[in-house]
Amino acid sequence: MFAVVRTGGKQYRVAAGDKIAVEKLAGDAGDKITLGDVLLAGSEGEVADAAKVTVSAEIIAQAKSEKVTVFKKRRRHNYRRKAGHRQQMTLLRILSVGDEKKAAPKKKAAAKTEADAAPAADAE
Repeated sequence: MFAVVRTGGKQYRVAAGDKIAVEKLAGDAGDKITLGDVLLAGSEGEVADAAKVTVSAEIIAQAKSEKVTVFKKRRRHNYRRKAGHRQQMTLLRILSVGDEKKAAPKKKAAAKTEADAAPAADAE
């Protein structure tokens, strides 16, 4: 099964066992994360409901990407500037592309009792 996920403003086609480099995500090496923004999912030519698919991944490392050289020049003005930049990135290993999202346990709202409501009314 594969999925198309969006993270860091880019889209990635992933399957279980893939390794990808994405924009920096919070976490340390060994942490498990869930990529929540699933755009498309499917397997063997069939498209599945992306709302029910979850993608779990493990952070391999936090690293820097290749260096990008920025060079500015204006002809005949003796103007040259050279700078470099290395973007922060996170290396991920896709653990699973699952069919079902596990529903988070819903927290029950604490029922207000008459004793809790009474002091608020007396404050007037």
